[in-house]
Amino acid sequence: MVMIRAEYPKVYQYLHEELEKQLENLAIEGRMIFQRLRRNVTRMVHIGKLLRRIYEELKELHRKSDVDLLQDSEDTVIRGQLVQLHLPQPVDPQLTAWTITGILERLNNFRVYITLDHKISKYDGPLFEELRHLQCSLDHQDSPHNPASSEYTPLWGAQTFTSGKHYWEVDVGSSCNWIIGLCKEAWANRNDMLLNSEGLFLLLCVKVDDHVNVFSTFPLVRQYIQRPQGWVGVFLDYECGVVSFVNLAKSSLICNFLSCSFSFPLKPFICFGPK
Repeated sequence: MVMIRAEYPKVYQYLHEELEKQLENLAIEGRMIFQRLRRNVTRMVHIGKLLRRIYEELKELHRKSDVDLLQDSEDTVIRGQLVQLHLPQPVDPQLTAWTITGILERLNNFRVYITLDHKISKYDGPLFEELRHLQCSLDHQDSPHNPASSEYTPLWGAQTFTSGKHYWEVDVGSSCNWIIGLCKEAWANRNDMLLNSEGLFLLLCVKVDDHVNVFSTFPLVRQYIQRPQGWVGVFLDYECGVVSFVNLAKSSLICNFLSCSFSFPLKPFICFGPK
């Protein structure tokens, strides 16, 4: 008993040191990303001024004779090409997935095995088209919404949770289009299951062109992390109002829903789209 009492403070001290180290590393990463973004803003402001100057010169060239136009336009074109070569590179503000010691061992204490309710496994709604449209709308507000006929595999858990702590795992493999998490039981019975509905606690991965992004909902928020592959863990603490997603391969936390207020039954939800 004395030996056990002596060990637990050591574990606490180790985890505290790990926490401080990871917070320090995240702060360093954040500063580096911010500095890169700030440098890009400075360069864009400078390039904007150069482009305006070139524009004014082109307007002046319009008034010149053909001989002068040919002579001066070549220099202007060269400067325009140099501007393009020096455009700042896009910054991907992706954060490192830091391993949390003991997280999987702790969560496995609440392990449940989800069985599927095949009675509500058929759905033809455009979930992934909606997500792609929402993603494009972040940059292009006027993007047309053109649903495509794709194959979907939505599945609901037969279990319904109204209390307690529960943890299960889902294999997303190498897929780039999937949705996992929890939803209101009532949402599962709707024919128009929209991602902007309340009562959704989902992690979503979607591929648009060559870009793969991870989101959480509701509300829809992009998660600046590397795409999880393989097994993803889902943890629910009903009384504390917490839903967490874990990357098993890295023993790291993907994202949390905190301080939720659950007053309705929750069902596990899984949906795979086209690979």
